[in-house]
Amino acid sequence: MKHILEAHRYLDNAKEILREKAHKEEGLYQDKKYVKLAGHAAYTGVLVALDGLFGLKRKGRKSVDWYQEELGKVDKKILNRFNSAYEVLHLSMGYDGASNAKVAIAGIEDAEQIINWVETKQETIGN
Repeated sequence: MKHILEAHRYLDNAKEILREKAHKEEGLYQDKKYVKLAGHAAYTGVLVALDGLFGLKRKGRKSVDWYQEELGKVDKKILNRFNSAYEVLHLSMGYDGASNAKVAIAGIEDAEQIINWVETKQETIGN
């Protein structure tokens, strides 16, 4: 489960970026550049985990619609969690640099739950 370790590494990097470089003051991050980097890192961790689950190799990225369709076939709750992670990590943080720390925490928690779900799912199917 090399991809799970890699996914956790991306997530750990995102947390470190927020903690050490985004400069949180009164619940708001002061440096959008680092919020964007953290959002992209955490979302990449989610995709790495899902790619491993679905057996995808790194020849191009599938669209968000593809991930949504595949997850919808497997688990509606995790699809909702993925949609939230996409909106928070990829769009709000990754593109907009959303400064609210509570938003970032929610996105990171979504990512952790998705990665942990993939790990559990693979243990039950033996991948």
